[in-house]
Amino acid sequence: MDYQKFKKAKAIEKKPNYKQIYAIKAEREDRIKKICPNIPYSSGIYVFYRTDEAQIRRAYCGQAINLCERCASHLGEYDHIALSLKKHGFYSGENPYGWKLAFKTCPKSELDEREVATIKSFADDGFQMYNVTAGSQSIGKLVTGQYKQPKTYSQGVQQGRKNLAKELSNIAEKHLTIEIRADKRGNKISERQYEKFMELMKDGN
Repeated sequence: MDYQKFKKAKAIEKKPNYKQIYAIKAEREDRIKKICPNIPYSSGIYVFYRTDEAQIRRAYCGQAINLCERCASHLGEYDHIALSLKKHGFYSGENPYGWKLAFKTCPKSELDEREVATIKSFADDGFQMYNVTAGSQSIGKLVTGQYKQPKTYSQGVQQGRKNLAKELSNIAEKHLTIEIRADKRGNKISERQYEKFMELMKDGN
């Protein structure tokens, strides 16, 4: 093969398959529309959020000139949030720990301000943020670590126990009388178990 034929063959080989590219793009946008049917192709702020098995609430907030396209593009990326989207999938009845998606449209001129405010709002509300920074595309970004550090799995389990204890304590206070059974009164083991149960309930207060 002479040089010109070789050069022509390499050019054909490198030519992008636009039909395949558009098909992948459309498939990803369809996946986004299934979990968020009303998401538009206009500018705004979006938030992926989920509650994991340890009852830790997690979120990622971003800004977009085109909301649907930007959210769909995460499905083809390999950063922290993209890998988590791939691993945990989207929320459904069969996947209660999957990601959900919310959005709010706004003018392009307000994107930076709205993104920073949304990240801070979610972080202050107890969400563990996947954002590396506190948002905005301008100078002077703040590190989200100033809001909250991500919890470890063991910390999440502990928090889950506290949440359960709080719920049980509220139920007991409003609707139940907790006492040792008549046939177990005076039984040292039963008394210790009663004390242990009451201590667990205090964890929720």
